[in-house]
Amino acid sequence: MIQTILFFILTVLAVFTFAVLLIRTVYCAIMSRMKKISLKHLIRLRKTMIFFVVTIALNAGLITLSQLTASTPRIVDEYGNTPPNSIAELIELELNGRKQWISLRGWDKNAPVLLFLAGGPGGTQMAAVRHELAELEKHFVVVNWDQPGSGKSYYAQKTKNIKAQTYIQDGHALTEYLKERFSQEKIYLVGESWGSALGIFLISAYPESYHALIGTGQMVDFAETERMDYAKAMEIAQTKGDTALIKRLIANGEPPYYGDDVTWKSAVYLNYLSAYMASNPKIHNPGYNTLRDIGSSEYGLLDKINFFRGIINTYNHVYQQLYTIDMRTDYTKLDVPVYFFLGRYDVNAPTVLVEEYMEVLDAPDKKIVWFEHSGHSPWINEPEKFVKELLSLL
Repeated sequence: MIQTILFFILTVLAVFTFAVLLIRTVYCAIMSRMKKISLKHLIRLRKTMIFFVVTIALNAGLITLSQLTASTPRIVDEYGNTPPNSIAELIELELNGRKQWISLRGWDKNAPVLLFLAGGPGGTQMAAVRHELAELEKHFVVVNWDQPGSGKSYYAQKTKNIKAQTYIQDGHALTEYLKERFSQEKIYLVGESWGSALGIFLISAYPESYHALIGTGQMVDFAETERMDYAKAMEIAQTKGDTALIKRLIANGEPPYYGDDVTWKSAVYLNYLSAYMASNPKIHNPGYNTLRDIGSSEYGLLDKINFFRGIINTYNHVYQQLYTIDMRTDYTKLDVPVYFFLGRYDVNAPTVLVEEYMEVLDAPDKKIVWFEHSGHSPWINEPEKFVKELLSLL
């Protein structure tokens, strides 16, 4: 947090100094043409340039230091002691030639492995899962993966080259690494929102590698979800008489969207629906603790910037590739148990689509678990119940 504050101060100083430098340079140029420039002005210009260079150098050094010292906190019990067989690591791996980061956390490194697949595409929930689902670390080695184009792995692949298949390939490579490192034949998957779809892709392609999948905020049909979200936002706005929102929705038109502004057009109704859920008194612990998460020790200063770049740039590029996917027709036969943890008041990923998917899904075991005080994120809204229900199934 101190590094973040220093970075902010130095950045402000750098911008201010640059502005002063620019003004003085222009002034000196004008004076020079008029043959009125003085030695005093040149000295001031030189001092400003030196200060600007030093400020930029300090900023670069601070960024580098923050990246090198990023870490995940050690596991501690109620007395502040670290269990002898625990694991708490933040490491960089090369998956299919792409450098990516994962965190590994657990009270016992011999426990089953659980890989959490974050939402997005482009989202990072490495810190959020540690804060919200710490109880899972007592039962599993919990692995959080910053996928290509997100957070600490933002530069794993150029955004324009990221495909849905990229995540499947790298998710499989990560799974193989975890199986080998922890000497386990299979691992568990928990997928959140976009991650729930990625989980379906992985267990469909590599069923032999997974015990089970828990999908929460489950995505089923991407294009239909966007149309339903748009319609729901319009309905709420009309009920509330929110003419400004209605005008923006009409101006953007009905999704799905394509092009360079997918993120911004989708954000109009997605943010509106998120605020709607956050205002629902029946939903416990609503909203996201973004400031806490982004300020967590796992992220260096550059990661904190890429926290948002992934949500904007990667989401924009990848999400429009997913509109042709419909689980109800494309993934009806799975050889791995599948459990859907759904918030009763989720208006982001319509639960009616999940219920329809359940009707056609052929799997060794399948079940919907309802969370009566949750919206799109039961693992945040009702974390204690989330862990309890997960343990009862797995």
